[in-house]
Amino acid sequence: MTKYILGGTCFLLMIFSCVPSKPLAESKVQLPESFTELESDTVNSARLEWRDYFSDPQLISLIDSALAKNQELNILMRQINIANNEISERKGEYLPFVGVRAGVEVEKVGEFTRSGAVEKNLDIREGEEFPEPLTDYSVGLFATWELDIWKKLRNAKKAAVFEYLATVEGKNFMVTQLISEIAESYFELLALDNQLDLIDQNLEIQDNALKMVRLQKQAARTTELAVRRFEAEVLKNRSHRFEVKQRIIEVENEINLLVGRIPEPIQRNSSDLLQRQIDTSYAGVPSQLLQNRPDIIKAEYELAAAELSIKEARANFFPSLELNAGVGLQAFDTQFLTSTPESLIYSVVGDVVGPLINRRAIKAHYNNASERQVQAVFEYEKAVLQGYVEVVNQLSKQDNLKKSYDLKSKQVDALNETIDYSTRLFRSARAEYIEVLLAQREALDSKMELVETKKEQLIARVNLYKALGGGWN
Repeated sequence: MTKYILGGTCFLLMIFSCVPSKPLAESKVQLPESFTELESDTVNSARLEWRDYFSDPQLISLIDSALAKNQELNILMRQINIANNEISERKGEYLPFVGVRAGVEVEKVGEFTRSGAVEKNLDIREGEEFPEPLTDYSVGLFATWELDIWKKLRNAKKAAVFEYLATVEGKNFMVTQLISEIAESYFELLALDNQLDLIDQNLEIQDNALKMVRLQKQAARTTELAVRRFEAEVLKNRSHRFEVKQRIIEVENEINLLVGRIPEPIQRNSSDLLQRQIDTSYAGVPSQLLQNRPDIIKAEYELAAAELSIKEARANFFPSLELNAGVGLQAFDTQFLTSTPESLIYSVVGDVVGPLINRRAIKAHYNNASERQVQAVFEYEKAVLQGYVEVVNQLSKQDNLKKSYDLKSKQVDALNETIDYSTRLFRSARAEYIEVLLAQREALDSKMELVETKKEQLIARVNLYKALGGGWN
């Protein structure tokens, strides 16, 4: 007997020694010690809560509402619950399954069969024959348990845990995105309000200039061409005013959609936009991205889950051991069902099952798991590099926008003076009407650009906070 067991064992070892094995892919990405050549500090604005990072109370109120009512965020919360239930499902697979079973059966066998002949000539007790047809009543407990000797089921459960954690980080990443989208749209709305005010102010100046030109024409000091050119400029700016108003409505509704409500006016204070100070943001060091950015953490969890999935897939090549056991009562009549030990039944069965021929499906599953692990490595590297590049871009953008804003402020001051100079010169016939038009147009454009630059400064600060991984904590 022993030699048969040893022979069978050797046969199984020979078969399963051919199980494929591929080395795990590893990430090779390495971050530098700092974002810039300047000395780096570990102070990181991403660790600030978003309520402390933003100071506008109306913006804070909008973000609060969005975090509670945004549909996409609530959909993702359900996905987290699904992933959590997946853990429980996987955990239950490697624990014993115990159930209760009760049954009733009626059977009539032929008299000229083995069973029929036996029953015909067999008394249950003295003077009692088997009933015909024969009934059968049973009740009992049964259990099945696949012994996880290769850790296939445990690895599947651990992979489900990492997938759950990745889903949580996906939600965190969406929170960061949602906060930044609302802040960007809010600052764009403030900029549009200021641009609308600038157009109104410029229209008032142009209306006065148009009246002046008409008086100059009546006095034969200018031509109809000048009048028409001024009228065309006024009409152009009036048309632009409606374009800005339409954009305001669209941005308001973009915010309302993110907040999860029907369109309504957005409460805001736009008057102090150009006076708003841009608070300093601190980037810390690149290595902090690995702990702060939810998309990087999510990719790391997905990589860990992919590695466990390879182990799970490889375990399919090995034989599985399943135990089946049952205990209960069985009798052909309910009055005998509780008569023990005569009605007592029990069984214990152990099965060893392993793939032998045609293992293509298992190999394909293992190869796919290996490819997904390589994909996960690339996804992780991509997330790390993207995070680093985004921070570097926003740091550079903040610096350049600050220099640009300072220069444009001086440009606006200079062009505001040209409007007054050109108007006085035109009245004294020392300048052409086209110079007045150009002065007004350039002054308006420069003010518009100044507002746009201030908006870009505020948005760059938001984007740096997002790039650093702030907002979700």
